[in-house]
Parts: sequence; structure tokens; C-alpha cells
Amino acid sequence: MSHLPHAALPGIAQHDAPPASDTATTPATRAGFARINRLNEWMHRYSWAVAMTVAIVITVGGLVILESGRMRIAAEYETALDAKSATAQLSALAADIATLSAQGQTFALKPDAAYKAQFEGTAAHVRRALATLDAYYRRIGDDTALASFAQIRVAANDAIERTASSDASAANDTTLDAALSLLRLNEEQRAQHALDASRADQRISTLCVAALCALNIVLFLLLFRNLGIQLDKQDRVQKALITQQEELDRLVFDRTRQLEALAWHLQSVSEDEKTTLARELHDELGSILTASKMDVAWVRGKLRESEPAMAEKLSRAIGNLDQGIALKRRIIEDMRPTVLANFGLVTALRSLADEAAQRNGWTVEADLPDDDVKLGEAIEIALFRVAQETLTNAAKYAHASRIRIALTLDAANVALNIADDGIGIRPQDLKRTQTHGLVGMRQRVSARGGRFEIERVMPHGTSIRVSMPRERVHGDTTVAPARAAA
Repeated sequence: MSHLPHAALPGIAQHDAPPASDTATTPATRAGFARINRLNEWMHRYSWAVAMTVAIVITVGGLVILESGRMRIAAEYETALDAKSATAQLSALAADIATLSAQGQTFALKPDAAYKAQFEGTAAHVRRALATLDAYYRRIGDDTALASFAQIRVAANDAIERTASSDASAANDTTLDAALSLLRLNEEQRAQHALDASRADQRISTLCVAALCALNIVLFLLLFRNLGIQLDKQDRVQKALITQQEELDRLVFDRTRQLEALAWHLQSVSEDEKTTLARELHDELGSILTASKMDVAWVRGKLRESEPAMAEKLSRAIGNLDQGIALKRRIIEDMRPTVLANFGLVTALRSLADEAAQRNGWTVEADLPDDDVKLGEAIEIALFRVAQETLTNAAKYAHASRIRIALTLDAANVALNIADDGIGIRPQDLKRTQTHGLVGMRQRVSARGGRFEIERVMPHGTSIRVSMPRERVHGDTTVAPARAAA
């Protein structure tokens, strides 16, 4: 309101009304808003529980009300039935009293045992009716009706005692009939009042049932609406989780592809560096060691006669140079096998198996093609490195006596299988990703689109099988490893 012009607030000065921003930011207002927000949040979270509780309370209360109404209606119907029955008994009593008076007059005119027996039977029936009606009036507790009936009972007993009719007795019978008629009218009114009350209670019960049903329908509609909102919210959350999961799966897949490409690139770089280093060792260090050996040998020849002790030292130096040259050759072979580069994969595998058999005392069964095959530099290096690592692990851990190495090819794939009869790889090592160089072999094979399988052979031994395509497929095109890695 502080933003309105003075004309909109006649009689009120502008400084009398505090700014809206000041009133909206007072601590009391903020506390009130916070309480309202908490209440709204609580109602939104627990509205279904409140609605269910209210529905249960209303239903139980309605059942209690309906049961009490049913009991009242039953009592009123019972009252009406008792009143109707009393009316019928009063009518029958009036008829019996009239019959009794007629039988008494007949017996007075003609005393006869048969008339006397009829009179006594009617008198007994009248007494029983009087006793029943007396018990009824005492049970309902109607003092006025009970006093009127007491007079009727006395008059009826007097009528029984009379054995003759007279003008006075006729007048007495007329009075008795009038009293009985008054009681009958009273009972009919009682029955009608009870029926009217029962109908009113029935209408109230019907209204109660209708109100309870309507209220429960409203509460259940609210409950199901809230339930629908919750289900819709859960569905949205689930869809969001599925979307996030798909996004995470895509990110993991992309990251895995990147890591595979990186691993492939690193392996290619490593092989290139090994090749470069092996070439430099062969060209540079080999030349130096060979030249040094030739010089030392020449000096030893010159000093053999004149300085035998010095010649002996030079002979020892030549032996050390020979060991250095041999070490250089082994290092070069490990980094870049010259047999693989010069003679191909089949010859390199056969040479590798023979050398491992000589070092470890193994018996080798080689199932290799007779002629060498060209598979591409990257695939040949990968298969050779897997065979090299497998034989190294067998020598370290397997304690084997027999090794079988097989290479099979078809138009699309190449497979390498190496098996030993050693102690066999342990089941727990199969699940460990950093045991016996398995990670490097798996990564080297998978980087070229191949499959690496290792299993324990029964009763003992280990089998490694590698299968890969003869060309490295990257995406939808066939590319060289170096270009794919880049």
C-alpha cells in the first residue's frame, strides 16, 4: 500500500503506513511464514494418513450411531408390538367379560352343571388375561394405565363373583366397557407413538448412512488423489533415475572407450619406443662394444709375448665385452624380437617355446602352421607378447612339465591357445584383476577387438585362449592401430 498515491488513501499520511518490504521481513512475519510452510509440508506429506485416520474415526463413530439407532428402533418396534398385543388382549377381555355376564345370567335362570362349567372356564380365562395385563402394565411402568387397570381388575373380579344380572350390574358392565375402551385407546396411541418414533429413527439412520457414505467417498477420493499424486511423483523420480542411469552408462561407455583407446595408444607408443631403443642399442651400443672388443683383441695380440700378465687382463676384458654383447642381444630380443621382425609370428612362437623349454626343462607340443602367415604388425606383436607373458608366468608359478602351444587361423580370426599341466591357477586368482600380468594381457587383446579367456584345466593345469580378428576394427572403418589411437 505504500506504493499507492496519496489520493488512494484519503486521510492517511504516507509516513503512517510502514513499507511493505519492512513488514514482510519482520521476524514475526518470517516465523509465521515458516510455520505455515512447515504445516503445509506436513499436510502434504501426511495428508493420506490424516485422511485415513479421519475416515476410520468417522466410520467407527457412524457404526456406533447406527447401532444405537438400530437398538432404539428395535425397542420402539417391540413397544408397538406389546401395545398392539395389549390392545388385542383388552378387546378379548371385554368380550370375555360380556360372555361371562351372559353365562352368569343364564346360570341364574337355569342352574345347570354344564352352564356352571362354562361359566367357571370363562372366569378362569378372564383371570389369566387380567394377570397377563397386570404384568404388562407393571413392566412398562405406566402408573396412570396401571391405576386404571387396577379398577378394571377389581370390577372384573366383582363381575365374576356375581352370579345374577341386575340393572345395577348392567350399569356396572357399561362402566367396565368404557374403562376397557379407554385403555384400548391408550394402547393404540402408545403403539402409534412407538411406530412414529421408529420411523423417525429410521429416517435419521438413513440420513446418517448417506452422510457417512458421502463423507467417506470424499475422503477416499482425496486419499486416492493423493495416492495418484505420490505415484505420479514416484514415476517421475523413477524416470529421472532411469535417465540418469542411462546417462551414467553412456558416460561409462564413453570413458571405457577412451581408456581402451588410451591403453592401445600407450601400448603402441611403448612398442615404438622399444623398437627405437632396440635399434639404437643395436646400432650404437653394438657398434661400440664390437669396436671395443676388436681394439682390445688387437692390443692383447701385441702384448701376448711381451706382457703376458697384461694380455691375461685383456682376455678377461674381452670376455666381459662378450657378456655385454650377449646382454645387449637379450635386451634387444626382449624389447623387439628380431625373429618376429625377420621371420614372422610362427617362427617367433616356435623359437620362444623352444627357448622356454630349454630353460625350464619342459616338453613342448607345438601345433603351429607349417608356413608363416602375415597378420599385421600390431596383431603379431600382441599375440607374441601374450605368449611371452604366459610362458613367463608358467615358469614362475605353474611348476609345469609339459606345454602345448597352438595357433589356428581362419578367414576372419586368429586364435592362440597355450596350456600347461602345472598346479593350475587358483579360483580366487581368476577373480583378481592384478594377478600374473592378466590385466596387461586382457587389455592388450581387448584393445584390438579380441577375447581373452583363462581357465583352470581339470584335473590340473591352466589354459589361456586368445581370439582376435585379423584386422583391428575401430568404429565402422578398418584402421591402423596408430591412427585409431590418435
